[in-house]
Amino acid sequence: MLTVRPISLKQANAYVEELHRHNRPVTGHKFSIGAYEGGVLRGVAICGRPIARRLDNGETLEVYRVCTDGTKNACSFLYGACARAARELGYVKILTYILESEPGTSMKASGWKRTEEKTLAAESWSCKSRPREDSVITLFGEIQKRPTEGKWRWEKILRRKEEE
Repeated sequence: MLTVRPISLKQANAYVEELHRHNRPVTGHKFSIGAYEGGVLRGVAICGRPIARRLDNGETLEVYRVCTDGTKNACSFLYGACARAARELGYVKILTYILESEPGTSMKASGWKRTEEKTLAAESWSCKSRPREDSVITLFGEIQKRPTEGKWRWEKILRRKEEE
């Protein structure tokens, strides 16, 4: 049985660095949580202010990373836990982005909806004003190119404004 506990950004980032398929650690957050099974960390989620400025209205939270060791239902467990925590903190909406090639099974299982908003694919995410590495080194020492495909935005409405 999975349980949720808060963890530090340093702990969450170390987990992401070790196990995430294509994303790197993040530089800041509002909070991070861990999914534990029998005292063993099975996954992490990192949440913060929306990256897109137009979505950063003080009432919206973004899930930056979810990473697990493959434990069954850990991803949907973490997405659900993030949504519950965000609601208790007073947020109106929570969102995240996943690659076009990912099915969104965990999002659907935890009640999220895919929007029609999609980021565009790019040859590289690096640009002059914000240089980034286009490749990462995997756990096995192989160089893996970061995905450059588009991403779908998924959201969950946590409360109506009139509930306040």
